[in-house]
Amino acid sequence: MSSTKQIMEALEWRYATKRYDATKKISESDWKTLTNSLLMAPSSYGVQPWKFLIVENPQVREQLKAVSWNQTQVTDASHYVVFAYKEEMDEAFIQKYVDRISEVRKVNPESLNGYKAMMIENLAKAPGEKIKVWSQRQAYIAMGFLLETAALLKIDATPMEGLDPASYDKILGLEGSGYKTVATVALGYRHAEDTFQNMQKVRFAEDSVIEYVK
Repeated sequence: MSSTKQIMEALEWRYATKRYDATKKISESDWKTLTNSLLMAPSSYGVQPWKFLIVENPQVREQLKAVSWNQTQVTDASHYVVFAYKEEMDEAFIQKYVDRISEVRKVNPESLNGYKAMMIENLAKAPGEKIKVWSQRQAYIAMGFLLETAALLKIDATPMEGLDPASYDKILGLEGSGYKTVATVALGYRHAEDTFQNMQKVRFAEDSVIEYVK
């Protein structure tokens, strides 16, 4: 199968799964690929202002379900990922990132001083609300990578915003951590009786949403 055909089939196949088969679990090797898609996701400046909480504890997932409009995906999916964004950027976090660049690329940290200064000016000194919105947007980029990778692996996924972020933060111990919940993704395998899998996708015509500026 050509890569183009594989991608198109995956895009057609995937949908926001409403009901999962709780007896089916994602293999260890496939899960490693999915977590790598999160680790490899791009972010502005490459700074990665996020955390991904993989909720395995059944009791915790039951608590989260109660503050997610009792959506069964929370408890029935094989894996459940909570996307948390960094509330603010400070010089310490930026330094941590610069140190990581130096370590991975084996370059002198001093050679990164200009890049570090730019990040401090644009991020650490930016208004708090601006950074919150920016961080949330970065988290959604990572979510997109996870959803596409899951589709290519024929693993079902459901992006979810129908939840109480503040309650999630409390249940997951995020309060005071500098990170806050923004959304989640359930992953696993669709239940045979989930009728949504047989529905046609509804999308606007290409010429109404894609415009070429020449």
